[in-house]
Amino acid sequence: MSNFKEIISHTPVFDNILRSAHMIAATDVTVLIKGETGTGKEVLARAIQKDSHRSEQPFVCLNCAALPESLIESELFGHKKGSFTGAISDKKGIFQAADGGTLFLDEINSLPTSIQAKLLRFLESGECLAVGGIAPYTVDVRIISATNSNLQQQIDAGNFREDLYYRLNVIPLEIPALKERIDDIEHLLKHFSEHFAKQHSRTPPKFSKQAIKILQNYDWPGNVRELRNLCERTSVLYSGQLIDAENFPHDFFATKTSTANNQDFALPEVGLNLNQLEADLIHQALQRTNGNRAKSARLLGLSRDTLLYRIQKHGLAKQ
Repeated sequence: MSNFKEIISHTPVFDNILRSAHMIAATDVTVLIKGETGTGKEVLARAIQKDSHRSEQPFVCLNCAALPESLIESELFGHKKGSFTGAISDKKGIFQAADGGTLFLDEINSLPTSIQAKLLRFLESGECLAVGGIAPYTVDVRIISATNSNLQQQIDAGNFREDLYYRLNVIPLEIPALKERIDDIEHLLKHFSEHFAKQHSRTPPKFSKQAIKILQNYDWPGNVRELRNLCERTSVLYSGQLIDAENFPHDFFATKTSTANNQDFALPEVGLNLNQLEADLIHQALQRTNGNRAKSARLLGLSRDTLLYRIQKHGLAKQ
């Protein structure tokens, strides 16, 4: 897993994802990476490419939400001279640029439905058709796509083709949010702080135990990307210093206060057994869904992989 060692993980759920990614890297199977914004979907896609037999070939990224619908077809498949106003010459598309390599389609949920049919055609036949073209062309391109939204909901709403979803979702990899990777936070702090200190010719700052505890209790709505930005800021502003709670923006405390003020559960005066409570809640969710783990995970507000880990942790696998 040499190309995956750069991805920091000390969390069993994420370790399982990385092992799966390593296994599929040697194949040409289509991959759909799911996860919240900032969790590192492109980083994982690049690691798969580097670990594959296509490692010396192009890795081309396209954010499907970054281009207007009028341009995305031409960008993907190319166009012929005169096919529309402004098409003064033939132009090759991203598929041709990625020939032999990997095409990473980020925010695939934003792909217009008119283009979804053309992508489906490629996945089924390997053929593409340029805008204004008559004869299709073939390319050898592996597709890795990513989404930060629930594609099943978009299918139900008529915004995403179900047949395309099944073509893209051959191997699903769901990256857990950073708040589900508490054990990784201290390691990520060290990694990014050293990286940015070197980049900006500074001395890496250190984080106090109290500071680390605050960061581990934070919700991280921006996930790893937000933590990365924090490390760059502290590396520049607090070079060689000890970072404590007072050095963090107010947001790191506001989220925690908001959560506490809106909690529905009050801690009993006599306390409780948190492990037993967690096991009981998982047991109830499994009973309510007749053992359907995907539905149970949704009831509990967890990813399916996190739920599976906790089922094993509490010895509930046979229930």
